[in-house]
Amino acid sequence: MSGEPNLPKVSVIIPARNAEAFIIPTLDAIAAQDYAGPIEVIVADGDDKPAMAEAIRRSHPKVRLMPNPERTLVPGANAAFREATGDVIVRCDAHTVLPSGYVSRAVATLERTGAANVGGRQQAVGTTFFERTVAIAMTTPLGVGDARHRLGGKEGAADTAFLGTFRRETLDEVGGGYDTTLSSNEDYSLNYRLRQRGKTVWFDPELVVQYRPRSTFRALAQQYFGYGRGKSVVIMKHPGSTRLRHLAAPALTLGLATGAVLALVGFPWFLAALLLAYALAVVGGSAAVGWRRRDAAAVLLPLALATMHLSWGIGFFLPKRARQSRRK
Repeated sequence: MSGEPNLPKVSVIIPARNAEAFIIPTLDAIAAQDYAGPIEVIVADGDDKPAMAEAIRRSHPKVRLMPNPERTLVPGANAAFREATGDVIVRCDAHTVLPSGYVSRAVATLERTGAANVGGRQQAVGTTFFERTVAIAMTTPLGVGDARHRLGGKEGAADTAFLGTFRRETLDEVGGGYDTTLSSNEDYSLNYRLRQRGKTVWFDPELVVQYRPRSTFRALAQQYFGYGRGKSVVIMKHPGSTRLRHLAAPALTLGLATGAVLALVGFPWFLAALLLAYALAVVGGSAAVGWRRRDAAAVLLPLALATMHLSWGIGFFLPKRARQSRRK
């Protein structure tokens, strides 16, 4: 897309795989941006089938498609960073829909604050009954602790933010993007490395991005298992990045495992007490949230929360071995 030459060129990069059911609304929203400067869109295609690429070529032929032979997010995003020609890089995901003023606001906030990265809030919006349940879970402290990028809050410096808008030179300073040894939690790691260099990560609550949650219990469990695995690796690499919210699910999982062992050797009271306390907290909290939201989907909230907590906690104790970095 062409635009006013006095505004910085923006490259929107989207690492995607098997996302033909979601990515067209994502690209539609980018095409509808009100940014007056030039924009290019790059999709790093990690598909093992041609369906997504064919759908993109039919609907958005000007989008640059590039192969991602490693198929996963981090190498795809980094490859797209390298291919981008813009002065400003906007990270987008195939499950997200950017509001029409997103790029304009992000670039303006980047200039206004001098931050290294500007991001906003993830607004989970479900269309099916179960997706609505997960959306509720992802927008309550019961599910995400005190994370501003999920719950919202005041504008200002933050430990992380959803997605991200960067100056190209900022990414060059940290090796060209995300840590290639990570398979998840790459955004938090990048933001921590930026902050360690004395740079600012800026949370702008006006940058609200719609996100489509997972649609089954299995997919939700896989997602949060991966989150837990990734967080464990990041904490081992960067202990100073740890926040209390990162330890809640592992503490619960460790407590349940300890209780199960004690029950086997004749002391079941600890496990029973922990299960009762957890059930009361989750069911009671879910009932309060459901009453406030007036959404029948909250009836499944205790099960969704337990899936998120335990999958995250189990993944935390089963970290995936970090890959060898390919950075020079």
